[in-house]
Amino acid sequence: MAASASASASAFSCTIFYPIRCSSAGSNHDSSKQKLNNVSYSGSASTRSSKVDLLSQKAGVASTSFASVAEKEVCYMDKVQIRQNIPKKKQFVDPYRQGLIIEGGVGYRQTVVIRSYEVGADKTATLESILNLFQETALNHVWMSGLLSNGFGATHGMRKNNLIWVVSRMQVQIDHYPIWGEIVEIDTWVGPSGKNGMRRDWIIRSQATGHIFARATSTWVMMNEQTRRLSKIPEEVRAEISPWFIEKQAIKEDLPEKINKLDNSAKYVNSDLRPKRSDLDMNHHVNNVKYVRWMLETIPDQILESHQLSGIILEYRRECGSSDVVQSLCQPDEDGILKHGVKQDTSSMNLLNGLSTLASEIVDGGGLIGSFEKNPPKYTHLLQIKGQEIEKNGEIVRGRTTWKKKLSSIPFST
Repeated sequence: MAASASASASAFSCTIFYPIRCSSAGSNHDSSKQKLNNVSYSGSASTRSSKVDLLSQKAGVASTSFASVAEKEVCYMDKVQIRQNIPKKKQFVDPYRQGLIIEGGVGYRQTVVIRSYEVGADKTATLESILNLFQETALNHVWMSGLLSNGFGATHGMRKNNLIWVVSRMQVQIDHYPIWGEIVEIDTWVGPSGKNGMRRDWIIRSQATGHIFARATSTWVMMNEQTRRLSKIPEEVRAEISPWFIEKQAIKEDLPEKINKLDNSAKYVNSDLRPKRSDLDMNHHVNNVKYVRWMLETIPDQILESHQLSGIILEYRRECGSSDVVQSLCQPDEDGILKHGVKQDTSSMNLLNGLSTLASEIVDGGGLIGSFEKNPPKYTHLLQIKGQEIEKNGEIVRGRTTWKKKLSSIPFST
């Protein structure tokens, strides 16, 4: 460990910011203090030490104290690099993450066991767990590419240009949910999306049966980490990522579904959602998976008890900060479960129309379950900053969810 740290320190190069410990002379050293507040160090450990000593003496700073802080910073950074062990070149197999490169050397597959803390009361993986697995496999894909810098999935070129990835749209289709203890394989790959975007897709399948449980596709754009504004893809970054592009889609969308705006007249509203510190990710904004939890909290209990989510579309519009108070709005497509069936009001005409429609579907051979499946419940969602009008860029994310009756059996086919 010591030998590795020493070797790594010899190649150290970074900019260090330090508070300067001054002598009682005070004003005579103000200009020197400002210069020392931003000192760039590079080269060997001995060279760094001599520079620290020389500059410290000029500023009247105790050289041993200043050099000690610098060397501790170097040691800390070396230890972080050793602990993370981020590959500097492409890896084809990762035994620790049970991952390997596929699709002719550019796709990624990871084998995962569904843990007890990733399932709900019905012992099946939750939607949040599935989305977290998508995110983790995406990061591990970049990890194995040898392009990962020290950012949240950012390449070396992105870090050089102060850029990060942000998701702008995501769609997930779920046929079945993995169960506790099940081994699943998650495939992921990337492709182009317009001039300044990237698409990332996923497929989850059972390792035992080969049955595909879920598919997902997403669109990502680049944001300047400092200005928080969207950015074009620099040519050096495009040169890094374009060799990994695959012309393949997990979900084909000829015409993306439009998600309508909601306002405060929505049927279901939760108006006092506050981000917690644990909701923030490494980019210091609320993780996109947390938004889904806020959305689903507005779904009626009777739907959650009898149905499972089969599809979700998310359109991300702005970041959510730790101090924001969020409103979650939800509007069902229809007041009743059937598109033209029994309504929740007591109108005799609606009741008769509903019974007539229901009876005709049963006679046609679909049965009661068939009538539910023909018109599954759908909801439109909106998360917005409380107190801000939608027109003033208060929207955080729009969403659409589709639900189907819970299955009593799990598919098992080879």
